[in-house]
Amino acid sequence: MFTGIVAGTGEVRGVEPLAGGLRAAVDLGSLAAEGHPGDSVCVSGCCLTVVAREGPVATFDLSPETLERTWFQDLRPGRKVNLELALRASDRLGGHFVTGHVDALGRTLERRPAGDFLDLVWEVPEAFQAFLAEKGSVAVDGVSLTVAGLEGRVFRAALIPETLERTTLGALRPGDPVHLEADLIARQVLRFLELRFPPEAG
Repeated sequence: MFTGIVAGTGEVRGVEPLAGGLRAAVDLGSLAAEGHPGDSVCVSGCCLTVVAREGPVATFDLSPETLERTWFQDLRPGRKVNLELALRASDRLGGHFVTGHVDALGRTLERRPAGDFLDLVWEVPEAFQAFLAEKGSVAVDGVSLTVAGLEGRVFRAALIPETLERTTLGALRPGDPVHLEADLIARQVLRFLELRFPPEAG
């Protein structure tokens, strides 16, 4: 479990094929001291398990399922990724509950700079739009954001300088894919309503 409050960014050091999947080496920087084999790390919104670590560089194995649901099939050395360690029971919950399970891929539509601030606009798949609500929470590449504006399948988030400095979101350009994770509460409510009021029941 994570909060969507990114601790910092890391750099991909190496990528190699792995019998249908992928093995990626990521420099965890100052987070490496707590990134032991077996630990979970949220890497740009995707919960991955550390399988090995040498110095600050941790190795992760990405399954075919992970590659199918994420943009990690395009992972390349030198790429920056957002990093967050798993939530401790005693930690403050500064963002919202994030599981690191990517629900869908979104597409960056627009950048709207406003001084030191930045509004980013994304388009989401049709099946994901039910999880979005104005002033509700959504995780984008592992970053907990508040939906500032919403119209159909398009939503906008307002990023403060701290978020731009600490995460990779400020480097996004129109056309770039992003990992989307729905708010956990929204997901459970929607599932309850689907079971309680199935479409076939009218």
